[in-house]
Amino acid sequence: MNKSINCFVSGRVQGVCFRMATCQQAKLLGLSGWVRNLDDGRVEVLACGEAPLLDELRKWLTHGPSMAKVLNLECATVEYQEYPDFSIR
Repeated sequence: MNKSINCFVSGRVQGVCFRMATCQQAKLLGLSGWVRNLDDGRVEVLACGEAPLLDELRKWLTHGPSMAKVLNLECATVEYQEYPDFSIR
């Protein structure tokens, strides 16, 4: 069954290729949705797909790419949405 999760990642997550790496990871898992930087320094992720794959992405978001330093990750299940692919906004 398909689900969507909305995550907010804080720490050193901007200027370290976090969005690009998240996009690659999501595509690798076959998820759709988007990732974007927020003005407050956090990164927001909306990912859609099968629950086990979303769990994989959530686990990956706890550390992100090698240059990142994730201090906090908040994820919530949201109403399922359909996207053609995964994109950087």
